[in-house]
Amino acid sequence: MTRIAEFGFWKSPVTSDLVAGQSVRLTEPRIQGDSVYWLEGRPAERGRSVLVRRELNGGTQDALQPPWSPHTRVHEYGGGAYAVADKVVYFSEKRDGRLYKAGLGGSPEALTPKGSRRYADLELDRSRNRLTAVCEDHSDTDREALQSIVTVDLDGPGDAPRTMLAGSDFYSNPRLSPDGSRICWLEWQHPNMPWDATELWVGTVGENGGVDATRKVAGGSRESIFQPQWSPDGMLHFVSDRTGFWNLYREDGGRTVPLHRRDAEFGLPQWLFGMSTYGFTDDGGVLCAYCERGNWHLGRLCREGRFKKVETPYSQIDGVAVQGKQAVFRAASPSALSALVLLDLASNETKVLKRSAKLPDGLRSYVSSARQASFPSTDGQTVHGFHYAPRNPDFVPPEDEKPPMIIRLHGGPTAAASSALSLSAQFWTSRGFSVFDLNYGGSTGYGRAYRERLNGRWGVVDVEDTVAAARHFASLGMVDPDRVIVKGGSAGGYTVLCCLAFRDEFAAGAAYYGISDLKGIAVDTHKFESRYHETLVGPWPAEEALYAERSPLGAADRLSAPVIFFQGSADPVVPKEQTEVMVDALRKRNVPVAYYLFEGEAHGFRDGANVKRALEAELCFYGMLLLRKGLRY
Repeated sequence: MTRIAEFGFWKSPVTSDLVAGQSVRLTEPRIQGDSVYWLEGRPAERGRSVLVRRELNGGTQDALQPPWSPHTRVHEYGGGAYAVADKVVYFSEKRDGRLYKAGLGGSPEALTPKGSRRYADLELDRSRNRLTAVCEDHSDTDREALQSIVTVDLDGPGDAPRTMLAGSDFYSNPRLSPDGSRICWLEWQHPNMPWDATELWVGTVGENGGVDATRKVAGGSRESIFQPQWSPDGMLHFVSDRTGFWNLYREDGGRTVPLHRRDAEFGLPQWLFGMSTYGFTDDGGVLCAYCERGNWHLGRLCREGRFKKVETPYSQIDGVAVQGKQAVFRAASPSALSALVLLDLASNETKVLKRSAKLPDGLRSYVSSARQASFPSTDGQTVHGFHYAPRNPDFVPPEDEKPPMIIRLHGGPTAAASSALSLSAQFWTSRGFSVFDLNYGGSTGYGRAYRERLNGRWGVVDVEDTVAAARHFASLGMVDPDRVIVKGGSAGGYTVLCCLAFRDEFAAGAAYYGISDLKGIAVDTHKFESRYHETLVGPWPAEEALYAERSPLGAADRLSAPVIFFQGSADPVVPKEQTEVMVDALRKRNVPVAYYLFEGEAHGFRDGANVKRALEAELCFYGMLLLRKGLRY
């Protein structure tokens, strides 16, 4: 029987247990031999990363038993934590950062000594019986970590790695040609991020294991290169945004040849190692994922240059890996949760290998599907995102009541929201909230120019776009303009605090490990992002006054809306002390504030119990402060 209840107070079967405890993170799919491998981040095991193996025509098993957890903290965000060949796994272990090898079901054996080195982007060099990897050395605490490309001898387990390449601030994607004679890699320098400016280099692997005859293939101060990769016949391929969009290229006789020009993104911001959007088919072509207007698709690029879209139901696709006539990738759609999908390249038939979570029976009728929305921002630029209307067949609102809206702000800020089905969004919509996932200026998926809208204007453009979203939906009569909430994590958390400190359109906010003091990230953060602020704000310390002007902490006396903060005690990106200074400043002014500190969590929460507690606390906070009539602050 349908009941009448205020928006935000609808009882929902999308529980915090369902969101936090049963949804696993699926990453780094690989095809090797007769098996597919991937990593599962399991909240129910306190966030342990589990390497899983599934035979193409058989069963599924954990390839490594507890407590082993393949994970790397290079760049703090990791990725590229394992490689596999001939049913032997090579991986970085979360607990100590060392490299190990193990036969399936066997006991891991250390390949590197104890110490302060971290490893990522592993590549097996079969002909020389060694691993190639990006190494990040933290042994000298008086200076920033040093990066290099190293080799690890598989015949001498425990020996120190040998340096192959060094001298650049950052390295990634060391990839050997099929015959092992050449190696390619990406490198870049401060203050650039890999989506700003990278260089693709190639060299010959010398007899002593070093690299000779190096030359630059592509890249520069206004070009970002993504995923260099050798085809089976030894042709170097890569993705470049030299035209304003990340498109596919190959090197042919010293010339760079575009494979398919399109106003679409065939690449991603390289926050993680091991990211992949394409792979080579056995007929000499390329299977590739690409993003157009915020939604992802699959395409086949034939050797002759013809491009054909591969029809799938998915709107989010990444982690593409190809072997022979099979491909595997991670995918989701507005009606399907994230899953690992196997694609038969001959028939185009797909098969789901593993879902991140299972929708309980009967839950489908509670699902609110994303609808794409675009509208002008205050500077005249078009802004994009995905809207979810409240949906619950058991309830209707009182007559003439309009729902509260939660505007969700992704991190990065160079990331992107998608239309893929998300239990975290359904948690709110099934309780009567309207949700909008905003791809503010700076987001990926709409070309380099859209990405660069934020350069020099962080804390301005993102805030203006958030305000524009609130006004847009209010003008359409779709939401209650007095009950618009902003929430976000990391860079999104910074924008949340800016919205509350510098504007008055918002009723409350939720900041997950958000930046409150820009000076703090200028002087105290990890190497990968240690100069990112110079692109987003300006040179430090020359523009110190601008940093202060755009810091929510400095405007805490202007912030009067309720805020709830969530923070990890071991966060290397946004130290807890920064959040606690902001919390104390608001408490002294008697602003309604709540603060949750999760011991052992870093930048992003992995323990299911903590995810559950945060969701429930956030819901309770909104319920107490915003939704009952007369309690609007």
